[in-house]
Amino acid sequence: MRESVTETIRRAVFEELAGTGFARMSMEAVTRRARVGKAALYRRWPSKEAMVVELVSEAAAEHLPVTADSGSLHDDVERFVRDTMADLRHPLVGRIIPDLVAESARNPSLSAALHEAVLAPRRAAVAALLHQAIDRGELPADIDMGLAVDLFGAPLYFRMLAVGGPTDDAYIARLTRAVLAALAASR
Repeated sequence: MRESVTETIRRAVFEELAGTGFARMSMEAVTRRARVGKAALYRRWPSKEAMVVELVSEAAAEHLPVTADSGSLHDDVERFVRDTMADLRHPLVGRIIPDLVAESARNPSLSAALHEAVLAPRRAAVAALLHQAIDRGELPADIDMGLAVDLFGAPLYFRMLAVGGPTDDAYIARLTRAVLAALAASR
């Protein structure tokens, strides 16, 4: 079965982002890579930024943390770490996220759009997990929610996208214990 034009464009956008980065990426390069006319892009998106934000947002929404109540904060943290690690291991993701973070520092409009479309829903999903733990009595009600949400993902993103190093089962176990300890102290 032939891929839809939108899916072809989507794949081309992610490949172009990973290959050249947001700043150097152009709508024309995407049309060449996707083998479609400019009208196919401009009919869907008015600009490169709108295209990237929409497609990255859709991809991120497909990979939001699971918020089903596992009954255990330990299990929620470990599942979050494992699921996020699996997402970050995708070869395109590992090149696209650092580039978009860097570009967001220079582009306030892109930063605001990605925050609203990608980061805010992800942070809300983590906050939902933390509220479940509060309701179960595993965390105090006066926890610093902003800091607690930061603790869920920041160490893993830093490890996988900045410094590297092993992310095996032993690392997952250590990181889970460290996040739990930090959560307990984040009042």
